[in-house]
Amino acid sequence: MTSTGRSANARPGVAAFFDLDKTVIARSSALAFTKPFYSGGLINRRSVIKSAYAQLLFTLTGADEDQVEKLRAHVTDMCRGWPVDQINSIVQETLHDIVEPLVFAEATELIANHQARGHAVVLISASGREMVEPIGEMLGVDAVRASRMAVTDGRYSGELEFYCYGTAKADAMRELAEQLGYDLAECYAYSDSITDLPMLAAVGHPTAVNPDRALRKEATANGWPILAFDRPVGLSDRLTPSPRTLAVSAATGAGVAAIGAAFYYGWLRRRLHA
Repeated sequence: MTSTGRSANARPGVAAFFDLDKTVIARSSALAFTKPFYSGGLINRRSVIKSAYAQLLFTLTGADEDQVEKLRAHVTDMCRGWPVDQINSIVQETLHDIVEPLVFAEATELIANHQARGHAVVLISASGREMVEPIGEMLGVDAVRASRMAVTDGRYSGELEFYCYGTAKADAMRELAEQLGYDLAECYAYSDSITDLPMLAAVGHPTAVNPDRALRKEATANGWPILAFDRPVGLSDRLTPSPRTLAVSAATGAGVAAIGAAFYYGWLRRRLHA
């Protein structure tokens, strides 16, 4: 994946690595497509409710190792037997309606800033490549690294070939750096979760974005920058002038997320049982 419009002072040896969920978009990308998957007959009402509950926990409690493992197990079990072609079609057809409103305006501004400086931009996520790669194309990034689920006879087996999580993220970054000539000491990385500590420690310029408690403590101890993103808006609106809000209160952000997630969960249950 490549992007166009590189500046004249491009520095191919520098890359900015972005985690996806709660760093670039406001929710879990793995669960964002629950509604169109339900409409496509891939999951039942019980699975929709379970996904909504998982999304609620992800929003409120963050992505610690236990929570990520539960989310991974839920998603891989849910996807077992799904036709790969149908998933690709649903994601492509609903991508802009589902994901575009979830993208943080601050994230797109930061990506654009790196691109203007001639840096490559890499999206790296534990979510499946079927979702992450189209999101990367939508954002105009240079490369994507994501989890890969095993496929048998055109359907997902429920097993993972590659889980782009924890130390595996850092390994993928080092492999990409070796392939494309990135100097990791000069590179940047952005994430919200303590589970991405290996990813952040692999570069010379790590930054915590909307960090969970453990990552905030680690970032503070190491003197890493801490950013707060709280403006998920459509990409078509991202150039609309508005005040930057990188220093919002973490307590306020958590409160808004709790209200929004609880409202969504309640609405979904009423909608499905109507």
